[in-house]
Amino acid sequence: MITDRQIKLIIGSLLHDIGKVVYRSGDGRNHSQSGYEYLKTEALVEDTEILNCIRYHHAAYLKNAIISDNDCAYVTYYADNVAAFSDRRDASEQEMGFDKKMPLASVFNILNGNRGDEHYAMQVLNPESGINYPTNEPIAMDEQFYQTVVRNITDNIKGIELNEEYLNSLLSVLEANLSYIPSSTSKKELADISLYDHVKMTAAIASCVEQYLEENGEQNHRMRLLEDAKKSYEEKMFLLYSMDISGIQNFIYTIGEKGALKGLRARSFYLEIMMEHIVDELLEKLSLCRANLIYTGGGHCYLLVPNTMHAKGVLEKNERELNGWLLETFDTALYVAGGYAEASANALRNVPEGSYSDLYQKISEHISRKKTHRYNADMIIKLNSRRHEGERECKVCRRAAKLIDDKCPICYALEKMSSSILYDDFFTIMCVSEKDSVPLPFGRYLVADTEQSLRKRMEQDTYVRCYTKNRIYTGKHVTTKLWVGAYTTGDTFEKLAEQSSGVKRIGILRADVDNLGTTFVHGFQGKNGKNTYTTISRTATLSRQLSLFFKCYINNILREESTGIISKTEERKVVIVYSGGDDVFLAGAWNDVLAAFIDLRNAFHKFTQGTLTISGGIGVYPPKYPLNVMAKEVAALEDYAKSLDGKNAITLFETNTYKTEDSAKNGKIASVGDHRYSWSEFEKNVINEKLITLNEYFKQSEDHGMAFLYHLVELLRNTEEKINTARYVYLLSRMEPQDDKKRIQYAAFSRKMYEWSKNNKDRKELITAIYLYVYLNREGGEEV
Repeated sequence: MITDRQIKLIIGSLLHDIGKVVYRSGDGRNHSQSGYEYLKTEALVEDTEILNCIRYHHAAYLKNAIISDNDCAYVTYYADNVAAFSDRRDASEQEMGFDKKMPLASVFNILNGNRGDEHYAMQVLNPESGINYPTNEPIAMDEQFYQTVVRNITDNIKGIELNEEYLNSLLSVLEANLSYIPSSTSKKELADISLYDHVKMTAAIASCVEQYLEENGEQNHRMRLLEDAKKSYEEKMFLLYSMDISGIQNFIYTIGEKGALKGLRARSFYLEIMMEHIVDELLEKLSLCRANLIYTGGGHCYLLVPNTMHAKGVLEKNERELNGWLLETFDTALYVAGGYAEASANALRNVPEGSYSDLYQKISEHISRKKTHRYNADMIIKLNSRRHEGERECKVCRRAAKLIDDKCPICYALEKMSSSILYDDFFTIMCVSEKDSVPLPFGRYLVADTEQSLRKRMEQDTYVRCYTKNRIYTGKHVTTKLWVGAYTTGDTFEKLAEQSSGVKRIGILRADVDNLGTTFVHGFQGKNGKNTYTTISRTATLSRQLSLFFKCYINNILREESTGIISKTEERKVVIVYSGGDDVFLAGAWNDVLAAFIDLRNAFHKFTQGTLTISGGIGVYPPKYPLNVMAKEVAALEDYAKSLDGKNAITLFETNTYKTEDSAKNGKIASVGDHRYSWSEFEKNVINEKLITLNEYFKQSEDHGMAFLYHLVELLRNTEEKINTARYVYLLSRMEPQDDKKRIQYAAFSRKMYEWSKNNKDRKELITAIYLYVYLNREGGEEV
């Protein structure tokens, strides 16, 4: 249970630099003093220990402060220093002084060898305002903007009681208002860490230090954290802890035929909520808050935890109980492996060189060992001795259980909740089971709520917590805001297929960021090839930016009007099945899925300043095609895209067969490699050159139908035989129109078609373009 002192320490650490905002809004005093005065007189904060954290978080003031030797201010001071060491690295120009008009620099400026100089516009974090892309446009942070931020924070702090129930509320307020404000405006330092990321990391470090010192019986914080602070930087006070869920893909794709799309989305979201729930339960057991959560997404998470015997015991017990519940509930389908590495304050800022990457290596090795030895002897005996009296096989997941309408309780409840998961905003955790609730670990249950039903439920003793999608709320029993890729325009594959252009098929996309693991460990290298800028603050900032893109901004991208040749629509017919910290799964009308991937890739390139790339595969299927087969085939397409040298690629269509009418008669099929491209080649050569050429010619000519294109493709696929080359030329000449005007148009078209047939690269691109044209223009959506 989190103590009052720990709550005050977290709040004081989160607010310790609020004076920077006040100072930049026009207050000329030192930011420690202005922050203290502001909280006391404007925000009406009265607690002395909280105020001390703000007033005395710099050594010059702390040395002469008349406070007790174990005051929270010493912990906040120490944590602020550690976080600042991790935040700040000297900029190359070494210009001296401060500039309070300085905007927040992009963390992608120095990622993966980039030497950028971009920054963000003055904004509060609001998904409705669109994506705040890095820019080179001149931006000066003005006093009026900072005054607006002060008012926003004041209004929210006044409504917040400074206790445990409001910690998430305070975090949400600070995230919304401080995400695009630089922590430091020193001209000699990089300004790519936001004030929100800095105060959040300060609170996380402070919580760990407090618990570490408490377990070690340290009472003189002044001596340990102020006078002897430098010596303690080598002390391993922290654990960098990670959890990873295995079996996610198989669990998600195990769904029934009826309502497959809603079932797919429901199972994906269930696992997403489960991971958030697991994290929150663990943080509660550790007497920590979500400030200590560095990253969560895709069945993975990283937390900063105190290096105490108590914390290690909690982690071990939590993992054991969790896997026991998973084994009891899902047999061996899902498994959680956790691992940690002990860390000093210096290691968190990569001192000595390589120590920060070593932490991730140790965690990875720890988790890998557990995955190869999942269960102890007792668990295996229990698993083998389970009886299934009166139980039958669930028609969805195939597990033995007492069934409801031929489904196990979880599959039945997820089916009931599937519509709510697509369209509702509130998801509540209860400590008792209710009708249609879905079980979660540690004796909890998930239900969907409206805003009205949630308010009533919050007054009940059975209420635990609530999550809300993409909306920030503050106040008592505040909901935990989750950024969620929630865009949807349909609830069945059949409806989405009917809305496709041309052939009535669905598209399935699977994609993720290339080389992300390597980027986190080695991406922030300096000019000398060393990991000069690698720190926990910078990797946490990068994680949050990627989560914002894939969990929040992706909704904006998909909502934008599509005007390209692939799809022209005001509303893309696409559903986000899953979009996490670095990967995406989309389903929808096949041409809208392709258009969405193109736009998503281009937005990601702009968002990351070209420092990161994304690869993926798109399969095109009849709506009743088995989902598990689709998932495996598209996974193979994604893997094939990533096997291209340099990655940054897209692979299209099925992995096994896709036949033209003539090739089907001859039993010939295409290979997956025929439709794999780098992004630049696909957009420039396939779409903007060859597909546009086909589209423009056939738009103005009715002399040639699809059969003409089928014959061309068949001959293009076999041009290694000289006779087929001759047949190709003969076909082009034989189809020449009689009309003089049309003949001129056709001559230009056929000349390009001939030139493109002469080398493998152009020929391959032309074949893909013809396939896309045929798919887009089959009359009445007839089968391909």
